[in-house]
Amino acid sequence: MSDVIVHDPRFNALHIGHARLEKLWTGCRWAEGPAYFPAGRYLVWSDIPNDRMMRFDETDGSVSVFRQPSQNSNGNTTDRQGRLVSCEHRTRRVTRTEQDGSITVLADRFEGKRFNSPNDVVVQSDGSVWFTDPTYGIDSDYEGDQAESEIGACHVYRIDGQNGAVTSVIQDRVRPNGLAFSPDESVLYVVDTGASHVPGLPVTITAYDVTADGRTVGASRLFATCPDGFFDGLRVDRHGNVWTSAGTNVFCYAPDGTHLGTVVVGEIVANVCFGGPKRNRLYICGQTSLYSLFLATNAAV
Repeated sequence: MSDVIVHDPRFNALHIGHARLEKLWTGCRWAEGPAYFPAGRYLVWSDIPNDRMMRFDETDGSVSVFRQPSQNSNGNTTDRQGRLVSCEHRTRRVTRTEQDGSITVLADRFEGKRFNSPNDVVVQSDGSVWFTDPTYGIDSDYEGDQAESEIGACHVYRIDGQNGAVTSVIQDRVRPNGLAFSPDESVLYVVDTGASHVPGLPVTITAYDVTADGRTVGASRLFATCPDGFFDGLRVDRHGNVWTSAGTNVFCYAPDGTHLGTVVVGEIVANVCFGGPKRNRLYICGQTSLYSLFLATNAAV
């Protein structure tokens, strides 16, 4: 069976016919949060239950432990200065790893209350950090430390890039999860995996219009509904197409919401990111393994 299924002719311009899905490494309990570092040509990702972050060296294919303990880190990204920004379940905070290796806490509370368990994160061009805060890291002791929610809700937050102020920017999701901006940052896509706690609730991606000042969101619209399993993490390419985990696959959606194509992975997919010198290599975190697929498109930034 082919690794790629074309649903719309537009997808033919995005995938490479003879490129194949590569299984790069296996040995995780729950792989998540891939982030690519172009200067070193390596990928960092989280293995949440094993309380470690892993490192894949693109130059020789080797895999090593990047950080352990990792505070049950989940989502990761890089900022415009090439620094690692991470969501930590156990400490219920968002951190930044500085160039010298020290760790700066960007936020661990909102209005005096501890976050639930920051999940996924993206950095805006103005330096602000946007992240989701569902309860998966405090629901049990498997991916963090079981605890009650102090906030009592699951929101999307923004950390101001200038003064560090934390604001709640989205309050209408049940369990906000993956998030990503469109290339021009006029749209924010947010996954809702509330079906994990509310049986029968659709698993969706909602698109929010970002206000002109870039500090909050306005109107929202349903972008996509997952037909089987869960959406989770997602990224956007330079054409505005959304590449998202979807059950045991990766789906690609056009900016108009059309399902263009499917990458068949074969195990539960948690998250994706673009890497490689040309940012045309899609890295895929399956539940236990790291995969990649070269594409005919590139990362948005």
